[in-house]
Amino acid sequence: MNKMELERMLKEKHGNMGALVVSQDDKIVYEYYNQGCDIESPFHVFSVTKSVISILIGIAIDKGYIKSIDQKVLEFFSDYTIKRGEKTIQQITLRDLLTMTAPYKYKFAPYTKYFTSGDWVKASLDLLGGKGKIGEFRYTPLIGPDIFAGILVNSTGMSVLDFARKYLFEPLEINIPGDIIFTNKEEQMEFYKSKTVHGWVLGPSGVHTAGFGLAITPKDMFKIGKLYLDGGCWNGTQIVSKEWITESTKIQSRWEKLNLKYGLLWWIIDEEECSFAALGDGGNAIYVNPKEELVVVVGSYFKPRVPDVMDLIKDKVEPMVLDGKLSV
Repeated sequence: MNKMELERMLKEKHGNMGALVVSQDDKIVYEYYNQGCDIESPFHVFSVTKSVISILIGIAIDKGYIKSIDQKVLEFFSDYTIKRGEKTIQQITLRDLLTMTAPYKYKFAPYTKYFTSGDWVKASLDLLGGKGKIGEFRYTPLIGPDIFAGILVNSTGMSVLDFARKYLFEPLEINIPGDIIFTNKEEQMEFYKSKTVHGWVLGPSGVHTAGFGLAITPKDMFKIGKLYLDGGCWNGTQIVSKEWITESTKIQSRWEKLNLKYGLLWWIIDEEECSFAALGDGGNAIYVNPKEELVVVVGSYFKPRVPDVMDLIKDKVEPMVLDGKLSV
C-alpha cells in the first residue's frame, strides 16, 4: 500500500476521522486531515480521558497528595455513607479501579439514572462493589472512572482541570479553554457531534468527568504521547515520574474474553515492544511504540461501530512508516 492508497482507504472506511498525525524520532513524518480539520482542531476523545486521568493520579502520587494506589477508595470519601451490609466496597483500592478489576452492582450500565443523578461521583460510588469479586476484569466505559475525579478533588483541594493545568497542561503548553456544561440531554448529544467545542466536561456537582468529556486537539494528544515516550520528561522537566509510566504501561490485568491487556487506565498493545495506547470511542487514539520511537495520534468524531483504529495503526500506518512509505 502506498500513501495515495492509504488516504483513499481512510476516506472510504474511516470517514469520521478528522486527523492522523505520526511522529518518529522527534519529527512529524506524516499528517492526514479530513472534514476541514487541522492539528489545532478540537476532538472529544471519549475514553482517552481515562489515560489523562491516569497521568494526573501519577502526578498526585509524585506530589504527595495520594500516598499509594493501594489505598482504599473510601479513604478519600470520609463523608460517604455506606449502605447496611456493604462489605466489598470497603476493600476496593485505587489499584482495583485503575486496572478495571473492581466489581459493580449493575449488569447493564444505568446511564439515564447516572446522568440525571445530580452527582456523578456519588452515583458511581453507589454502584461500586456489590456481590462481584475483586480482581476480575470488568471494563467500565463511563460509570466508575468518575470516582477518580472525586479522589483528585478531595486529595488536592483543586478542581481536576485546575490541577491538570498546573501540573500537566501548562508545562506542556496545552490550552484547555474551560468547562463544558450540559443543561439537558440534547446539549450532551450535540457535544458528541461538535467540531468546535474545546474544554473538559463539568458534572452537575461541579466535578469534572474522568471516563469521558475531554475535548483536545491532535497537537495536545501528540504532546501527551511524546511525554510518555520520553519517560515523563518535557523540556528537561520531569512532569510525571518514569516509575509511574512504567507501571501504567505494563500488563496489570487482562480482559480474557477479548484477549486484551490493560495497564493503569492504558491499553497494552504489544508486550514485547512495550507499546501502549489511550483509546476512545469513534476511533480516537494516542499510540506509543517506544522501541521504534513512534507516536501516532488519531482524532475522530463519534460514530458507532467504526473499524478498529488499532488494526489501522498496527496493520497499515506503522509498517508504512517503518518502511519509509509515509512522509509529509
